[in-house]
Amino acid sequence: MNTDTTTHRVWRVGADIDTDALAPGAYMKFGIDEIARHCLQRVRPDFAGQVQPGDVLVAGPNFGIGSSREQAAAALVRLGVAAVIAPSFNGLYFRNAFNVGLLLLTCSQAETLAEGEGITFDPVAGRIGRPGGTPAELHCETVPGFLLDMVQAGGLLNLLKQRQTS
Repeated sequence: MNTDTTTHRVWRVGADIDTDALAPGAYMKFGIDEIARHCLQRVRPDFAGQVQPGDVLVAGPNFGIGSSREQAAAALVRLGVAAVIAPSFNGLYFRNAFNVGLLLLTCSQAETLAEGEGITFDPVAGRIGRPGGTPAELHCETVPGFLLDMVQAGGLLNLLKQRQTS
């Protein structure tokens, strides 16, 4: 994955976003389409209905705390979110996100990104570009190639299927 020159619109949420906010328990008996329609409704009621494919979610520390429900990451994938950027992620959420093909960027300065700001990112180099922003670039942790392979394939299962047929 090279530098992403696409400009992505930022959606902001705060710290400690838990998996129940991402995939509300009341909808877990339904499929991922219904769960996604209610993603973040408790903290950003406008999010699921207005987020566009390629947008990014920027959060405070401890994103994805709570239960280990995979649907919390899958709902963002279903909505077309290109990446989640935060200073830190819950370990189980981190693993589930890459397993379903969701890119996570760990950036200590994530909270400096503004709602609606347009950004670019390069997960290999560990950079977030801010055209017209100050500073013009933020640094994040680089994402290892094997995790980027999972994102590009649309998740671990898709990656394994691709490797099996090659």
